[in-house]
Amino acid sequence: MSHVPFSRLLQQVALLARDAGDAILVVYGQDFEIQRKVDQSPVTAADLAAQRVITAGLAALEGGLPVISEEARAAPWPERREWQRYWLVDPLDGTREFIKRNGEFTVNIALIENHEPVLGVVLAPVTGELYAAARGQGAWLQSKADASWQRIASRDLQQPATVAGSRSHGGSGTALLEQLIGDGYQSMPLGSSLKFCLVARGDADVYLRRGATSEWDTAAAQSVLEEAGGAVLDLAGEPLRYNRGDSLINPEFIAVGDNVVDWKARLLAADLET
Repeated sequence: MSHVPFSRLLQQVALLARDAGDAILVVYGQDFEIQRKVDQSPVTAADLAAQRVITAGLAALEGGLPVISEEARAAPWPERREWQRYWLVDPLDGTREFIKRNGEFTVNIALIENHEPVLGVVLAPVTGELYAAARGQGAWLQSKADASWQRIASRDLQQPATVAGSRSHGGSGTALLEQLIGDGYQSMPLGSSLKFCLVARGDADVYLRRGATSEWDTAAAQSVLEEAGGAVLDLAGEPLRYNRGDSLINPEFIAVGDNVVDWKARLLAADLET
């Protein structure tokens, strides 16, 4: 890996994400079976291979922190409620995109402290793009494993705005978006946590999510976006927080690049039923 302009811990997690991405690509290049979890969401050998790589890698890091992952049973709430610091992982975010073979899936690894993401890594295994961020250290993009790191930043809200949207899920919230940013905006559909990264790198302005997501879907990319100058807010205008209770489901949210805009006032003035 080229010169790294941030902490050793973030460097280690970035390397771990690349190892998990390599494990995913082995399966991606083969015929693979699709199984269904209890909630009927799909899972493949790639999800499980990446899970094994990440679990082993995080266990080897100093501190031995607990881990919450999509592909592992979460500790019960009476135990989790005592956690002040832990890893939050989605070993393969965007399994539906993986199955479609469109390349729009990611590896997400985040460090949570006191309910906030303070470190995050997002890897797109097919393109090799790796996003990395940690509190106070900025947000960075490495286009491929042997490339130098480039600092990224979100942009001021454009008019008309560009909206990152989900490739495989509905609930785009067109009417609410028009209240928040005006009509005539351009849409850019994309899979997985790459939507946040699009905002973080200044190629889109907002990403609105109506409907359920899990905490491991958002934490790593939230860290990247916040360090790039943006924010991820619930629809009351408060920052998205983690390990809040028994459920690991997020509230509906909006990811924004321009954190100078008073999004809370806009959200409170909007009709959220639209």
